[in-house]
Amino acid sequence: MEVTRRNFKESLNAVYSALEEADFLAIDGEFSGISDGPNVSALTNGLDTPEERYSKLKKHSMDFLLFQFGICTFKYDQTKSKYITKPFNFYVFPKPFNRTSPDLKFICQSSSIDFLASQGFDFNKVFCQGIPYLNQEEEVQLREQSEERRHQHANGVGTPSFISPSSKGPAHVPEEHKDFINRVIFYLFLIAFFCSFPTRFQRKLIYQTLNWKFPKGIHVETVETEKKERYIQVIKVDDEERKRREQQKREREQEELNDAVGFSRVIHAISKSGKLVVGHNMLLDVMHTIHQFYCPLSGAFVLFLHEIDLQDFKEVTMCVFPRLLDTKLMASTLPFKELITNTSLAELEKQVKESPFKSPQVETAEGFHSYDTAQQQLHEAGYDAYITGLCFVSMANYLGNLSRSLTSKRYIPYLNVTGPDLQPKRDHVLFVTFPKEWKTSDLYQLFSAFGNIQVSWLDDTSAFVSLSQTDQVQIAMNTSRYAESYRIQTYAEYVKGKHQNKEKLGQTPKSWGEDGWRKPHYASATSAATFGYPRYTLPDDDEAEEKESPEGNDAEGTVTWQQAPAVHGRKGQKKKKSKGVFFF
Repeated sequence: MEVTRRNFKESLNAVYSALEEADFLAIDGEFSGISDGPNVSALTNGLDTPEERYSKLKKHSMDFLLFQFGICTFKYDQTKSKYITKPFNFYVFPKPFNRTSPDLKFICQSSSIDFLASQGFDFNKVFCQGIPYLNQEEEVQLREQSEERRHQHANGVGTPSFISPSSKGPAHVPEEHKDFINRVIFYLFLIAFFCSFPTRFQRKLIYQTLNWKFPKGIHVETVETEKKERYIQVIKVDDEERKRREQQKREREQEELNDAVGFSRVIHAISKSGKLVVGHNMLLDVMHTIHQFYCPLSGAFVLFLHEIDLQDFKEVTMCVFPRLLDTKLMASTLPFKELITNTSLAELEKQVKESPFKSPQVETAEGFHSYDTAQQQLHEAGYDAYITGLCFVSMANYLGNLSRSLTSKRYIPYLNVTGPDLQPKRDHVLFVTFPKEWKTSDLYQLFSAFGNIQVSWLDDTSAFVSLSQTDQVQIAMNTSRYAESYRIQTYAEYVKGKHQNKEKLGQTPKSWGEDGWRKPHYASATSAATFGYPRYTLPDDDEAEEKESPEGNDAEGTVTWQQAPAVHGRKGQKKKKSKGVFFF
């Protein structure tokens, strides 16, 4: 179902019903860009710490706009032995609620726009018919302002939509406005009318003067045409009719506020449902969803009163989406990593149709658009959500009751949403600085004597080089002692330098544990189970690629995906619990 501003309100009940009956739902987003600075492939790399990865994406990705949001709900029908799907494709755009509302600025990335255009993306629907939205802070402010105005009107203060008899004397009218006000009052004796006025101040004077001259018998309110022209409407009414019109006005204002909240109501419904939310490579999807519809990740927010750091983000994520799971993460772990060679969404969808997997039996609910996977409508958010759900079902059916895990200690396999992150020991990694002209091939040549290596670029003059054997590190350091064009440091030396900078800012460095994992500097976060929240997994949105490297890198990593005993969630519900992580 395609949903724009034109049919949003009439579609809401269908959305709420689909979410309520769903066994799980899949989501996907399309953005106006990915990176406002570094090249997308260089934005992150496989050796980023969780803090570095999150900070880079927050800094370079949050000014883009999530302008298409796909949801596909899945409900298993026992009688048909099929999943019944209900796909939704929402076009989203931040239309200001009124002239005092925030006028959101966003940026576009030419490569992203060009790519979406090549896929047939309809930008007219975004800009002309995109569904508006507010984050929670904006919504609270608007509702408080509305309540304050209503309270003032009830006490005869401000610019009421009906005339209150509480005013005890004439309003003060500046000399230059007296003729104007007198002409308006004169015409009131002739006919109820529509009259256009140029300024907000003059409208206020009219309200105040009418309040004094005509304490009863008329109804006054400001109306706005489709062309945004504002008028004062004056109608002769009795007390009963005046109260009825005032009630209508309050209901209309409430409806306008709900319209302004717009698409955020759908995200709130997903959160409230507590249903499992499945995505593919979805860190950016989650970050943008929270940033646009809940609280800005950059800038002050009332809950934290400071920039939302990684730990804050984890806590907000667990409150908004208590149950998350990522199909890319599943496909990258045992037992699937031995069966799936390519974890991109398009390739994954193809592979899980083949043996040993089996495509699930699905049927699109009546009244909803039926997707044909043979046509591959990739990069339409609704379609991508649909095939993400299909991939999940195929892998879940194959997995059955199997619970196996594998954790790598060479790189960070995931970001733990519900507690401290794993901090692997990088004793096989070197930090290398070199001239700007160097390329990946120069680094491979420099370390050719050490066998297979992995290069992770940091910028034009530095990179991490991972050796296959830890005992090779000292040999490499010895052979480079007298080099002039480049410099090599151990990873420990590199980290020590960073820690010294942090200590100047009052931060405590981390220490190594006996098991080879660095000990976190903060206590473990309150577990999701304590709040009754189940914990699932979700990965990063963009895979890092090597700079001009034919070898690729290991940014995807190896991670744990496992089921755990059920815990009690909200009253009357049972939820599954597993590790809350973001995939790297």
